[in-house]
Amino acid sequence: MLLEPVLYKVIKINGDYAIMHTDTGVENTVAMALLPIDICEGDDVIYEMLEYRIVK
Repeated sequence: MLLEPVLYKVIKINGDYAIMHTDTGVENTVAMALLPIDICEGDDVIYEMLEYRIVK
């Protein structure tokens, strides 16, 4: 089973965690250690192939 990529918007960075939402309103809290080093609030992030990357 292949998972489809998921697009998130970083809503808030709170210490060691980023709070992100999908377009459909699903919230996900992710450890900053799993995200790109240069992540900022407001960035669009895609989760694909077990990794997160910033969408530019």
